[in-house]
Amino acid sequence: MHLRIESMDQSSAEEIASWHYDGEYAFYDFESDQEDLTELLDRNLRADKMFSAWNPAGELVGFFSFNEMERGLDLGLGLRPDLTGRGMGKAFVSAGLEFAKVRFSPDVIQLRVATFNKRAIKVYERVGFVEVEHFLNRTN
Repeated sequence: MHLRIESMDQSSAEEIASWHYDGEYAFYDFESDQEDLTELLDRNLRADKMFSAWNPAGELVGFFSFNEMERGLDLGLGLRPDLTGRGMGKAFVSAGLEFAKVRFSPDVIQLRVATFNKRAIKVYERVGFVEVEHFLNRTN
């Protein structure tokens, strides 16, 4: 999947904020977590850590967030809801990882995923992530 990944502008942030996922995946709707929504919509808070992903036709297809840590990078991502479950996950995640390696040169890239999200876990394992730990986290 060839993607153009660039710093997120306000228009993209507002479009992404309106995305709604079906069923249990609604957990990932930005409206479900006020803190995440505020960070997405405030250009100063999202600064150089949130990026839009565009396909060759110029359509917004997803986003990536990269939070620098002491040893590496914490990866967040989202594929546009109507594109999920269509076999695009591995290519989408791989494109984000390649971008991260070039832009940030991290020693380590980590991500966190809800345990119910078996679909995403399968994709992450396919691109080489391995489970390191489980933890409980209170969220929306």
